[in-house]
Order: sequence, then structure tokens, then C-alpha cells
Amino acid sequence: MNASNPGMYAATLLRLTLGIALLAHAYLKVFVFTLPGAAGFFASQGFPAWSVYPVVAVEVLTGLAMVLGLQARIAAIISLPVLLGALSVHAPNGWVFTSPNGGWEYPAFMVVTALSVALLGNGAFAIGNAKAGK
Repeated sequence: MNASNPGMYAATLLRLTLGIALLAHAYLKVFVFTLPGAAGFFASQGFPAWSVYPVVAVEVLTGLAMVLGLQARIAAIISLPVLLGALSVHAPNGWVFTSPNGGWEYPAFMVVTALSVALLGNGAFAIGNAKAGK
């Protein structure tokens, strides 16, 4: 992308927003709910309790990659199974976040954001761009 292209800055905003949101969700699982608590929730939703560990790893690694702008396209694609899993948990709860147990609009937005980052790439102000000589 050309540096004078405003679309680069839009891609950057999406990349940063998704990266920060993924890091925030990992933070919640580790420091607020605790990993054993999050594992219990995963089990209550039909997922293996141990799956919380790879989910947190994916959230941290893809979140950091997106914030830094390192292979954002790949990071966004890798985050999709986690985001689709979250969407599957919230889908039966109704549309809005005020629904009991949270609605599905936010996880759906996260999926669409990840798809957008996968299509747009790093955007501006990305470490990956400096490495590539952009």
C-alpha cells in the first residue's frame, strides 16, 4: 500500500483494535476469571477444560502480532477459530450484549474484523512493514 493511502490508516485502526481486544480477553481469562475458572467455564460450554490454555496462547500471540504489525494477515486467520468458538457460545443468547450471558453481536463483529485484517494486512505503522522495506 502507498503511505499516502488513507486506507492504510483504516487498516491500522482495525489491526490495533482487534489486537488490543484479543489481549484484553486473554487478560480477563488469566487475571480476572483465573485459568482454572475460565477452564470451568469452557467445560460448562461443552469445550474441553484444557482448551483454555491454547485459546489464551492464541489470544496473546495473535494480539501481540497485530498490535506490533507482524504478519497481521496470518495472525488474524489464526485467531478465527477462537473467535468462531466465542461466537458459537454466544449465538444462542440473542443479539445484544445486554442479553443474559451476552449476545452474539460482539463476537460476530470480532470475526468480521479478523476477516478484514486478513484481507487488508498490516496497514501503516507496522514493524512488519519496516522489515519488508515498506
